[in-house]
Amino acid sequence: MATIKPFKGLRPPKEFVEQVESRPYDVLESEEARAEAGDNEKSLYHIIKPEINFPVGTSEYDPRVYEEAARQFQKFQDKGWLVQDKDEHYYIYAQTMNGKTQYGLVICAYVDDYMNGVIKKHELTRRDKEEDRMKHVRVNNANMEPVFFAYPDNAVLDKLIMRYAQTEPEYDFIAPIDGFGHKLWVISDANDIATITEEFRKMPSLYIADGHHRSAAAALVGAEKAKQNPNHRGDEEYNYFMAVAFQASQLTILDYNRVVKDLNGRTPQEFLAALAEDFDIECCGKERRHPQKKHQFALYLDGYWYRLQLHDGLADDSDPIGGLDVSVSSNLILDKLLDIKDLRSSNRIDFVGGLRGYEELERRVDSGEMAMALALYPVSMQEIMNIADSGKIMPPKATWFEPKLRSGLVVHKLD
Repeated sequence: MATIKPFKGLRPPKEFVEQVESRPYDVLESEEARAEAGDNEKSLYHIIKPEINFPVGTSEYDPRVYEEAARQFQKFQDKGWLVQDKDEHYYIYAQTMNGKTQYGLVICAYVDDYMNGVIKKHELTRRDKEEDRMKHVRVNNANMEPVFFAYPDNAVLDKLIMRYAQTEPEYDFIAPIDGFGHKLWVISDANDIATITEEFRKMPSLYIADGHHRSAAAALVGAEKAKQNPNHRGDEEYNYFMAVAFQASQLTILDYNRVVKDLNGRTPQEFLAALAEDFDIECCGKERRHPQKKHQFALYLDGYWYRLQLHDGLADDSDPIGGLDVSVSSNLILDKLLDIKDLRSSNRIDFVGGLRGYEELERRVDSGEMAMALALYPVSMQEIMNIADSGKIMPPKATWFEPKLRSGLVVHKLD
């Protein structure tokens, strides 16, 4: 059963929130962060991308950069740009994209739940990325950014959240970089807090949607602190890490598409002929035709769009991994025809999140940078949960969640 708790969030005063809030650290490069921060000294990028405070080219892994993160974090508190709540709360965080709103609960998740598999993952993590985030958590003694969780739909929590959604939020702003709306409510009522805690206690599992490295780092630092404390009791703040948990059915997963540099020695006509062994092919001309169901793909090649429909019987839909379109495309197109065997290491392939649109796929191919683009039907949250429940791991570059969580709305201190 899932263990969560409320916490004393460290938050910007309402008048500062739009200056403090930022995109997550891992969705932009250092120079993008430098440009977005500009001359705004209240931008959270000074804490989560502190290399921007050094000369261009300074490594984000430079030891001085981590020290700068801690210095900036203290400065934000000293200046009153981040102020800790006096009491423990849960928070409701709403995001609106293209007219659709999803509501998440900002909670503290239990480190032991991560370690024992109650919090389920579906991606592999890399130790170097874990260690980077661990250094950041250690030096700040805080979770600066939340992890993105999903939980099974729950009518009690939905009703509670919708009651708050009818009231005036603490924060309400439109993020300038993407035009998405963000709202936050503070839950201070003791009965509501108890209800949330109890409803999560009934859940057998929580699911990491996005932020596997942040989850691993937060949990590992918590476990590390427990070992280092001779008087460890188990209820210390470091036993918990910050997450925003959304009902699974509310989440939007976009397509995560592929662009490939060459056709492995084939001409476009030869490539299409080879594809015909496993797919029915329909030429759509210049019309962009998005896949409408599983096992349907869109191919952009030599200035034309094609719809590919997998032949019956070639995908094992009883296999939670083998039945995924990311697996089908990897096995029957990228590996079989293009000799791209490892999506993580090949320099012949790149990936484009669905938010960028088919225009970006066309641009990459028409420019001559890439030879072809392959668009996929999005993975469903149920597929992710099934894979996580089975203890298996998603293939690389399978999911793209939007909208991303904004950072800086709430911070969790570990003491």
